[in-house]
Amino acid sequence: MKCDRCKNMVVYSRKYSGENLCSMCFSSSIVNKTTRTISKYNMIKSGDVVGVAVSGGKDSLSLLQVLKKISLEHNFTLKAITVDEGIPGYRDEALKIVEDFCKKIDVEHKVYPYSSLFGTTLEQTLEIRGNEKVSSCSICGILRRRAIDFGAIDLKVDVIATGHNLDDMLQTFIINLISGDTKKIGWMDPDTSENKTRKIKPFCEIYENEIVFYAFTNEIPFQSEECPHMNEGIRTEIRNFLNSLEKTHSGIKNNMYKSILKISTILKDSNNSEWRTCSKCGTECTGEICSVCNTLTSFRLN
Repeated sequence: MKCDRCKNMVVYSRKYSGENLCSMCFSSSIVNKTTRTISKYNMIKSGDVVGVAVSGGKDSLSLLQVLKKISLEHNFTLKAITVDEGIPGYRDEALKIVEDFCKKIDVEHKVYPYSSLFGTTLEQTLEIRGNEKVSSCSICGILRRRAIDFGAIDLKVDVIATGHNLDDMLQTFIINLISGDTKKIGWMDPDTSENKTRKIKPFCEIYENEIVFYAFTNEIPFQSEECPHMNEGIRTEIRNFLNSLEKTHSGIKNNMYKSILKISTILKDSNNSEWRTCSKCGTECTGEICSVCNTLTSFRLN
C-alpha cells in the first residue's frame, strides 16, 4: 500500500480519518498538528522560554523533540523540568534517559526531587497517609504540580508545557464528571490567555497511540518500567473503556473531545467570578487555599 501523501510504503493507518501514511509523513503530521494547536490557542509567544515537564515517558520526550524541531522557526527556547518522586526501582531509569536525551538535543535540564522540596519522598508520604482514602496518584499528582511550578520559577520560564494527550484529556473529564468536580472541567479549555500561570498541553488534540508510534518511528527512548501505583486509581479503567469504544467506533474520541471543549468553555465562563488566588502560594484556585497547599498541610509538609 502506498502513502496517501508521497507514495512511499505505508506504516500507519489513521482509522478515524482514513489516511494511510509512511513513516516520514506520519511524523510530519504530528509536528504540524502540534504546531497548529499551539497557534490556535496562542500557547507559545515569540521570545518565550518554555519549561517542558519531562518525566521520561513517551509523551513528554516526544513533546520535547517536537518542540525542539519548531523552536527555531517560532523563536522560543526550551528548558526541561524533571520531577523525582523518590519511588524505589522506578525513577532511576527515566532520569538517565531524560539526561541523555536532553544532552543529545541540547536542552538545559534540571531535576527536582520531592526529598529536596518537601523533605520526604512519595513512598514516605504514602506511609503518613495511613487510612485516609486518598489515592497514591492524587497525592503524587498534587506534589508533582507544585514541584513543576517550583522548577518553572527556578528556571525562569514563561510557560509550562506538559505532554498530556487527547486521551488524557478525555480521562480527566470523566474523572471530574463522576467525582462531581465541575469547576475543574471549566479549567480544561486549552486557551490559557486568561490564566495567571500559563500551562499548556500542545498534544491535547493527538491520540495517545499516535504519540506511541511517533516515539517508536523516531527512535525516541522512553521509560519501560511502569509506575507501581498506576493501577490504584480509576484512570486505567477509563482508558480501557475509551479504547474499546474507539476500536469499534473510529473517531469517537475526537467527537468527545470537541464536546468537552464546548462544555469547558461554558463552565469556564460561569466559574470566572469564583476564581481566587491561594492565600499561601498565590496560584489560581476555587477556594481560599489551593489543593496543593491543602495536601501539603494535611501531611504536615508545608
